[in-house]
Amino acid sequence: MSGHENGSQLRSVLPFKAEPVVVRDLRRAVRGQLVEWRLPTLAEEAELVVSELAANVIKHVGEGVPATLVLEASGDRLRIELHDKSYRVPVLGAVACDDECGRGLHLLAGMADDWGTLLTATGKAVWCELSTAPATRCRRARRAEMTLTEYRRDMGEPPLLQSRSGQFLEESAIDLIADVLHWVIGRGGDPDSLLDRAQMHFEADARAEVPAEAV
Repeated sequence: MSGHENGSQLRSVLPFKAEPVVVRDLRRAVRGQLVEWRLPTLAEEAELVVSELAANVIKHVGEGVPATLVLEASGDRLRIELHDKSYRVPVLGAVACDDECGRGLHLLAGMADDWGTLLTATGKAVWCELSTAPATRCRRARRAEMTLTEYRRDMGEPPLLQSRSGQFLEESAIDLIADVLHWVIGRGGDPDSLLDRAQMHFEADARAEVPAEAV
């Protein structure tokens, strides 16, 4: 991935062939670039976004087609663009529980502060922007809500009612945690140890989010 600074803007460009085996290399390159730019807290989400965008190109444009990943960091935003040579614009529609098509866009819409599609001279670019300001993002909470919504859909639960969405998602969270504990036991693990480690991660993240002047 080539990168350069332009004033306060950081930019990297990575041409690649849209193949499943390349996606892992893309994720690794994205993480390395964000670490270099001192934005490691965005790496997990950026990797997931890039994976979904690349998967969409492979599925809807064609395996092995040329594509280009562009990362730009400026101000309080990280912009991710994936360029391909198709003029077919993706559409965010309703997704059935057994419908894999379109889930990547729903995931993108749920994670990003903003996203869209641009037509270019040679095709299109699907882009999204992630905020680099941790105090205003609450990223883990947003990821959790998105995961729980998908979990409800996979379980065949009815759509959320806005007035009771918090209650329904909390019930789904309990079910999901129980499922995870069953998975741990099935692998011969210790569920209590897992919960203790999760609590430690939560407390460490909470301490990291406290402003320095408040400590």
